[in-house]
Amino acid sequence: MSYVLTFAGSNSSVSINYKLAKYTSMLISDTEVRLRDMSKYPFPMYSQDAEKEDGYSNSLVEFKNEISNAKGLIIAVSEHNSYPSAYFKNVMDWLSSLDVKFLADKKILLMATSNGGRGAIGALEVAEKMITRFQGTVVTSFSLPRFNENFDEQKGITDDELAKVHAEKVSTFVKAIS
Repeated sequence: MSYVLTFAGSNSSVSINYKLAKYTSMLISDTEVRLRDMSKYPFPMYSQDAEKEDGYSNSLVEFKNEISNAKGLIIAVSEHNSYPSAYFKNVMDWLSSLDVKFLADKKILLMATSNGGRGAIGALEVAEKMITRFQGTVVTSFSLPRFNENFDEQKGITDDELAKVHAEKVSTFVKAIS
């Protein structure tokens, strides 16, 4: 049985993007959803020297296999200075070194949030280009601005209009992977 793999592009133990990813994964029914907390998976900074000397870690190979076996991905990308986090870029570098087509035929719901009014839209734009380079398909994307104002860990997205848009994006993604 195939599943949806959900994770945030952040290694922070208090990641707001992980909280958004976790909330989103709870909205999906009739499909197994696996939520991966990337803060528990430190990867060294990618370099050709590190790859040559140490090869690929077991956790990287396992993660790549989880991606390969998933029927879809939900990724919440964190933003640092209008770009995806260095951690997310590093993970993409390691995965693409292992297999440049590691996202081939994967349908993806791409999301981002920040405490600012733009909702990490810069990170979304860059991440979408990265994902398509590795042959993934972004079915739809969602940006949640002002996380601290618009999200409650018990209730989820508290702004009615944003909650409606988010639900529509989740529905679009679920239809695409069905």
